[in-house]
Amino acid sequence: MSLRYALLGLLAEEPASGYDLAGKFERNLRRYAWHAQRSQIYPELNRLAADGLVSVVEEGARGRRAYAITDVGRIELRRWVLDPNDEPVVRNEHTLKLFLLATLDVEDARKVLRQQAEGSLHEHERLRAAIDQADASGRAPVEFFAAELGARYFLTLHEWATWALSRLDET
Repeated sequence: MSLRYALLGLLAEEPASGYDLAGKFERNLRRYAWHAQRSQIYPELNRLAADGLVSVVEEGARGRRAYAITDVGRIELRRWVLDPNDEPVVRNEHTLKLFLLATLDVEDARKVLRQQAEGSLHEHERLRAAIDQADASGRAPVEFFAAELGARYFLTLHEWATWALSRLDET
């Protein structure tokens, strides 16, 4: 169900085609929030249109369609964002692997943790630089809240991996 709202949220920013939306998922959402394939996006856009939440605003060559969120779609998106879902469903393959570290021997676990410590620090620094650059542009702070969450998440992940490595070294 979250794909529906991810698409509505992306279309709330600007009208886009299914191809454009797939690119946004790949560039902006895949690593941090949600992954969707084109084979999922196009049928969901058709359902959103059938439900009156988006409309086709442009048709181009080879059947390319650009979609825009409707007023009803904005109302539904707002309702969903404000819903205090007490039991969110999380699908994070990366975190699942960390849950399963105990299935590895100690040296393999160290290898994974070292990679985690280095990779998460790099990702934190990359996001922090992007946030600082965007912040200097004078844009509204709310536009950076998700990126700030990501930066803090990766810093916490780095600290956790460093802690876990030190615990392994004690054994």
